[in-house]
Amino acid sequence: MGRYATIDVGTNTVRLLLADAEDDTTYRVVFEEQVITRLGERLQETGTLSPAAMERTIRVLQRFAETAKDHRVEEILAVTTSAAREAKNRAEFLDRARGEAGIDLVVISGEVEATLTALGVAHALGLDHATMLIVDIGGGSTEFTAFEQGRVTGSVSLPIGVVKLTEAHLKGDPPSREELQSATTSIRQTIRQVPASLNIPAAVLVATAGTPTTLAAIDLRMTTYDGDRVTGHRLSRKRIQELLDRLCSLPLRRRREIVGLEPTRADVIVAGTLLTREILELFSFDELTVSDGGLREGVLLHHLAYRRSKL
Repeated sequence: MGRYATIDVGTNTVRLLLADAEDDTTYRVVFEEQVITRLGERLQETGTLSPAAMERTIRVLQRFAETAKDHRVEEILAVTTSAAREAKNRAEFLDRARGEAGIDLVVISGEVEATLTALGVAHALGLDHATMLIVDIGGGSTEFTAFEQGRVTGSVSLPIGVVKLTEAHLKGDPPSREELQSATTSIRQTIRQVPASLNIPAAVLVATAGTPTTLAAIDLRMTTYDGDRVTGHRLSRKRIQELLDRLCSLPLRRRREIVGLEPTRADVIVAGTLLTREILELFSFDELTVSDGGLREGVLLHHLAYRRSKL
């Protein structure tokens, strides 16, 4: 049915997926890659995407566009999320992506992001008809989505993420006890805004994006990342606390040496693990299930199902 490229331009990471569509609901992965460009660097402070952050991201988009061309894709489907939603100069970034990389980025809302991520998660886990609370922990925002019997029944996007938390609270190396408490207080105040209706009885808690997949990779001691092994891996609340204690005790240079932790993610992993722990505690879950599949997979599935529908 054709070969497609999907690109997810997040606040922290740009992710590429190349896949051959087999029908309207299935595909075969040909190639995938992700690069941390930190598009949302200092966005809270300035309200704009910095020239350096845009440059890093555009260079990666150019390379991804060349990869797609080399693989003879039929179409590139590209979306961008929290950082572009919030930035005053997002038009400049979108124009550069189009002019310099030949990629038309679609800025999607938090609600659309949540829905598409749920599609990707359900497909990756093979739980299309399960009852799930899906949490997408991003760099600039976190989405909470209730998924029941193959459809999204509610969602909320909150302006909290690992880059924002790190820049606002965790400046020490390693972070001080006071900084960790400040970050924890901010997390609790924000995630309490999640509507109680999203906490469905008997739901499975599923987490996706860089923090949970990284925690799974650390737990599995992966020297080379394997999304198939990560997907479906379970992390207990106790294990997440153990990982948090270890991460908080190490300076950045030592965190970069941890097996399973991508060195360029080492500066934000403490914030992400704090956020993950607080989500488990708020919703009284004893464990979570990790999904490597998420937004970029959901973008592809949506396109295959609704060829003429706009995001």
